[in-house]
Amino acid sequence: MALTVASWNINSVRARVERLEAYLASRRPDVLCLQELKCTEQQFPGDVVERLGYQAAVYGQKTYNGVAILSTSALQDVERGLPLADDDAQQARVLAATVQGVRVVSVYAPNGQAVDSPAYQEKLAFYARLRRALDVRYRGEERLLLCGDFNVAPEERDVWDPQLWDGQTLFSLPERAALRELLAFGLQDTFRLHHPEAGRYSWWDYRMLGFPKNHGLRIDAVYATAPLAARCEAADIDREARKGKLPSDHAPVWARFSSAPG
Repeated sequence: MALTVASWNINSVRARVERLEAYLASRRPDVLCLQELKCTEQQFPGDVVERLGYQAAVYGQKTYNGVAILSTSALQDVERGLPLADDDAQQARVLAATVQGVRVVSVYAPNGQAVDSPAYQEKLAFYARLRRALDVRYRGEERLLLCGDFNVAPEERDVWDPQLWDGQTLFSLPERAALRELLAFGLQDTFRLHHPEAGRYSWWDYRMLGFPKNHGLRIDAVYATAPLAARCEAADIDREARKGKLPSDHAPVWARFSSAPG
């Protein structure tokens, strides 16, 4: 069975229930990973997604963070939190589940605030823990997807003004190196398998007309191990979902994988 997997930092799911409902109804991804829910499991609008035919696994947190995985088929082996990292217990940033034999991980990486702040060092430490967890729990030849808001623009073509952003949080060299080390586990950027061009972004600041001017960064992604990357038929950014009333500052990203035996 073919599989379409989308990922969206919704920036407060309760404030954007109607937008979530509209996206699920119109796009109908088989799996949707959500980040920055800003609510607990009990506050998550599970009835809305259930009416549309989706199961939901939620790892929530009051006011901050929060991740979810929605699926039209069974969610198995749900795991909340980052394995082997007790210090992440108060940070609802990682959620994993298996869908149709594919291990899907929804990730909300820390923002990092400013390069001279403790939050920045915590961000780098999060990336190191995530890589260690992958090494312990998975193998590069498994069918694994890391989907989410990684809060790092990988390359200059992922930034509207690389000179302006040089050395800033979301595009600093240590952050980019941390992301490269994570991907060195054996993950490929599904968007770049199909779109080599610059000027395509997934996040735009609410301020200074960032979206109309296309002053954005590509910090959201669907990363796939080799068995899935080889089956990736298409990938893109749903820029239209950033338009309209009360949008998230992120657009959903997605990848489609062809069916294969096994």
